[in-house]
Amino acid sequence: MLVKRQSGALTMSPADRSNPHMLVLLRGVSRSFYVSIRLLPAPLRRPIGVAYLLARAADTLADTAELRPSERRAHLETWAAAVDGRIPALAVARLSASFAPLQQDPQERALVRALPHCLRWLDELAPADREDVRAVLRHITRGQALDIERFGQDLPPRALDSAEQLHEYTYLVAGCVGEFWTDLCFRHLPGFATLPQQEMRELGRGFGMGLQLVNILRDAGADLAAGRCYFPADELAAAGVAPEDILNHPERFEVVWRRWHAHAQDRIALGMRYADAVNSRRVRAASALPALLAARTLALMRSAGPQRLRHKVKVPRHEVRTMMARLAFTLAGRAALQSSFARLRWDNPHP
Repeated sequence: MLVKRQSGALTMSPADRSNPHMLVLLRGVSRSFYVSIRLLPAPLRRPIGVAYLLARAADTLADTAELRPSERRAHLETWAAAVDGRIPALAVARLSASFAPLQQDPQERALVRALPHCLRWLDELAPADREDVRAVLRHITRGQALDIERFGQDLPPRALDSAEQLHEYTYLVAGCVGEFWTDLCFRHLPGFATLPQQEMRELGRGFGMGLQLVNILRDAGADLAAGRCYFPADELAAAGVAPEDILNHPERFEVVWRRWHAHAQDRIALGMRYADAVNSRRVRAASALPALLAARTLALMRSAGPQRLRHKVKVPRHEVRTMMARLAFTLAGRAALQSSFARLRWDNPHP
């Protein structure tokens, strides 16, 4: 079985048991990504888990609405410098102590309290893995800093200037992660893929950008309420709608939303090409699971129509459990994965 279970819970490998604190944090801040990490072979689990926690912590710092944008930007820069090893641990301890009480979500609060531990786990990685984690975090924190610059003021929603800015953002916060994942896999798993490393990096980059686009499409309503519009201003103008009017006139926005929905579908399909090229069944399953979830989310959003801006669309838990069961039952076989992906792209897939 790809996912071993004991008394209804995922079992721990010896490597997992050596760091249960990290696993608890991962499970608290992202259940779906936690499952993907648990599917990975042991050599990949630690560096990818550490990178995720560092990036999630940066996201929490950047999104703490109780602070002014200038303060959030300064704290984000402090965190980025700490990840790079350019400032002492004491500064991070102070950052953790000041930010933790501002977090309403207990899991986010636990993560912020654990910032010093996250840095220690980073230092414990092999040198090549540690440098790759630091490199990907530079991209991610740059993307988050751009977010603060563009949307940090308490103003009516403003849109990105162009599609180029949207592509830049999705690369910085997610496309680079596909490249990072690929480089780690080629380093740790001989014969990782049937395609060369550069081609896999390109597929991984596009896949990551597609996953971020799915997030943007899904969260469009909440982002607009918070003053953020990731859709290009020129496309909105052509559709006859301003960012501040989208929630009141969602039918005008529909043509723009559907254009980027189609773009996200194309990018997610790259993820299935990526998974198809992976030789390790465990990594193939871990790579395919986000694509399957994204495909189903896109289908549900399409079916919801403009109401998706008022009510966040999520894949029901029973469907997620079904996906996991199919992965285990089919051992992440290539044909089975492609069949599942094709079925999930429809609005009402057969059980």
